[in-house]
Amino acid sequence: MENLSVIITFIAYLFFMLAVGSHFYKRNESLSDYLIGGRQLNKWVAALSAQASDMSGWLLLGLPGYAYLQGMEAIWIALGLAAGTYLNWRFVAYRLRRYTELAGNAITLPDYFANRFHDTNRLLRILSAAFILLFFLIYTASGFVAGAKLFESVFGLPYHSALIIGVVVIISYTALGGFMAVSWTDFFQGIIMFCAIIALPLLAVHAMGGFAESTAALRQVTPSYLNLFTDGEGQPISALAIVSLAAWGLGYFGQPHILTRFMAIRLATEIKPARKIAMIWVITSLACAVWIGLLGRIYLPEILGDSDSEKIFMILVDQLTHPLIGGILLAAVLAAIMSTADSQLLVTSSALTEDLYRVLIRPCASDKELLWISRGTVIGVATLACILALNPASSVLGLVAYAWAGFGATFGPLVLMSLYWKRMTRNGALAGIIGGGLTVLIWKPLEGGWFDLYEIVPGFAVSISLIILFSLFDQKPEDSILETFDAASR
Repeated sequence: MENLSVIITFIAYLFFMLAVGSHFYKRNESLSDYLIGGRQLNKWVAALSAQASDMSGWLLLGLPGYAYLQGMEAIWIALGLAAGTYLNWRFVAYRLRRYTELAGNAITLPDYFANRFHDTNRLLRILSAAFILLFFLIYTASGFVAGAKLFESVFGLPYHSALIIGVVVIISYTALGGFMAVSWTDFFQGIIMFCAIIALPLLAVHAMGGFAESTAALRQVTPSYLNLFTDGEGQPISALAIVSLAAWGLGYFGQPHILTRFMAIRLATEIKPARKIAMIWVITSLACAVWIGLLGRIYLPEILGDSDSEKIFMILVDQLTHPLIGGILLAAVLAAIMSTADSQLLVTSSALTEDLYRVLIRPCASDKELLWISRGTVIGVATLACILALNPASSVLGLVAYAWAGFGATFGPLVLMSLYWKRMTRNGALAGIIGGGLTVLIWKPLEGGWFDLYEIVPGFAVSISLIILFSLFDQKPEDSILETFDAASR
């Protein structure tokens, strides 16, 4: 779709993102400002930036592509994610916001773990940072793959040229503006994504003559295409598959780029209204994403392959809209990609700067030095993720699923237990991180039978079991740890 209107829309959007980054450049006076914005997010920015950074390009590419191939089976993923979003806001957000401030004013997740358990030898902090680096490289690569597919489709560019353009833009405003730039751009991007994902299925339904006509056309694809318990070919879905799909919801408790928003919200009392905003956004967006994939089967009944099916949103935009409107809707895909990739880069940068560089290399580093180190690590991490994204056959959903499971199993049980179980100890935390992370890494390459279960499920179970076991066999936590826990729990 090489059209001047689309190109102008994209260029204007990209310049807006860079302007936001430049605006916040001079407002970063300390590492806390750069990494969590001095805890000054209001409820609207916290809610929409959390959800926009959560959903990423897979909301407009991966999930519609999965629904296009498998039909209503995709709804199990959507249900799991909606439930996970609610539970995360309901049971984690408030306590994490209070606890991170009370436990040494922690500004990163590894920093919180270290302060929560008085980790004097820094092993817990270093191990957490290492897993963040590993899984965010994979996660960020998924965003770059999605960006490359977008630029490839819109501008007709070669995949690798499209990849480099997307990476350069994301690096630019993330390195410049830090957390506030990322959060505010994610706020605007969340609004754009929300409008686009509602507009496109409505345009498709209108083009087909209405809801009754579109539903009748969907039933003709295959008799079971709209059945929750069969796949796209009409085969029954196993209980193992349903558990695997719904288990995406477990991942929320351990996603650093989402949890950081909870830590940065201005007041803990703003979390409840922020939760309501977030839930309206996420339920509507997930439902419309599945709907887009289903409607795509009517327009493209010849069945696209696994990788090409993730372009169904862009194909429908091309077929259903005027180029000017199409440019705005396609900017939503770019918004979805950028809103997550920038957050991931910033969290990875914080882990490398605050939890590795300052701890292991320069304990006496000044704030100005740490700011520049953090900006440099954004560029370095993005370069490595770009290398991982060089394969044009990479699946956005596949990369996201692996990284999502890694974070969910490595940090999810640790976050939940640290907030709600007073008896948990540092050794329990170490065992949980190692057990959960390694289970995902070992389980993923195995195939057949029980190994077809999504790796987040065994990883989560192993992590919780090890946390409980090692904590009970360990000495009782110090009184000062218990007092901080009681203060955070009130």
